[in-house]
Amino acid sequence: MKKFFIKLLFAATFAVPAVSLAQTDCTYVIEDTTAGQELSTTNDYLMYEKVFGGNSQFLFFSLSNSQGLPVLNFQLLGKGNDFLKVSCFEKASKIYIQLINGKIITLLSASEDQCSNLLYDDNQKTNISVLTGTFLFTKGSFEELEKSPISFIRVKYATETVDYPVGRLLKSETMGKPYNPENYFINYLKCVK
Repeated sequence: MKKFFIKLLFAATFAVPAVSLAQTDCTYVIEDTTAGQELSTTNDYLMYEKVFGGNSQFLFFSLSNSQGLPVLNFQLLGKGNDFLKVSCFEKASKIYIQLINGKIITLLSASEDQCSNLLYDDNQKTNISVLTGTFLFTKGSFEELEKSPISFIRVKYATETVDYPVGRLLKSETMGKPYNPENYFINYLKCVK
């Protein structure tokens, strides 16, 4: 069951183009009810963007609900002319989310050991790196995330820990749209309750 769920999430990540990111209500990219199992996944949402030189990095979140279990889907996308660093998740990987009210929420990895997929875009002559993972909410985290905006995301990968600052408004250079990552959970946790 778990492997089916993870494979389905992984397939959905690649099936949804990265440009369909902005959402204003609870719209879903996947609603599967095959074999009596229900899975709903929200659109990807841009949480962090870094464009420097010929390289760019994007962090996307989406939320899923599979038979009443809400999870956070994580996607790290890198693009550049140079060789891109490989990032990996392991069972001990975590996401730490600092709220504006000072509290820190921890999400636990539900993914098997997994590293970035490296691809080459022959049309644009660029390297692409994609890392996806699924994270579980801990007890009480839902309520805290619904009450307070977030200010900071820290991701513990297999070999390093990386910080991603979160702002009130993210004017995406690449997507050409504004995003409000600070209020992501306030606005979208309702979609997987």
